[in-house]
Amino acid sequence: MSVNMGSADRIIRALVGIVLLALVFVGPQTPWGWIGIVPLATALMGICPAYSLLGIKTCKKQ
Repeated sequence: MSVNMGSADRIIRALVGIVLLALVFVGPQTPWGWIGIVPLATALMGICPAYSLLGIKTCKKQ
């Protein structure tokens, strides 16, 4: 699999993932915050499986 996410997309996903994971430890302390692992992992890898299925690329390089 090749990188299919641009830098802005990766930054937004990382921030969303961190905020969701923070919900596990502070705030309402809901277990739903663990879903933040998904956007954080895709941001770190630079690969979004949904983008691959739909043929979307936000990465500028070929």
